[in-house]
Amino acid sequence: MIKYSFPPISNPKAKILILGTMPGAQSLALSQYYGHQRNAFWKIMFSLFDRPFSMDYEQRKSLLLENHIAVWDVLETCIREGSLDSAIEQEVPNDFNSFLKTHPNIKHIFFNGQKAAAYFKQYIKLDKDYSLTTLPSTSPANTGKSFESKLSDWSVIKIR
Repeated sequence: MIKYSFPPISNPKAKILILGTMPGAQSLALSQYYGHQRNAFWKIMFSLFDRPFSMDYEQRKSLLLENHIAVWDVLETCIREGSLDSAIEQEVPNDFNSFLKTHPNIKHIFFNGQKAAAYFKQYIKLDKDYSLTTLPSTSPANTGKSFESKLSDWSVIKIR
């Protein structure tokens, strides 16, 4: 079954790009980044920027844009049963050189998990240097870290 990623959440003011691998089944069904209720991504973002948590997707996107953060996925398409990154096959990356040319303020790229970083490094050759940082996955499948530990690791985003 072919899976397709979403367009990025972004605007030309973005300074930070956060990359996942490919939306999971729940996210695809909802047409929302990090749509699984147990994914910690949105709770981390709202906590980092001291805002009351919201389930409203438009408010979630606004929070990112207000803080100059873009979100996208490394992969444009792939074949995958279920939601696990380990099940991804026949992956095709997104066009980052075009994206980054239209987002000239981005200097820092953060990866939501090891797999996103690995696919990016495998497929993407950038025209200029960026700060690349791999953060622990916010996926509910990442049970090795508590929410507090993930939040602490992700706080590096506020420093950028």
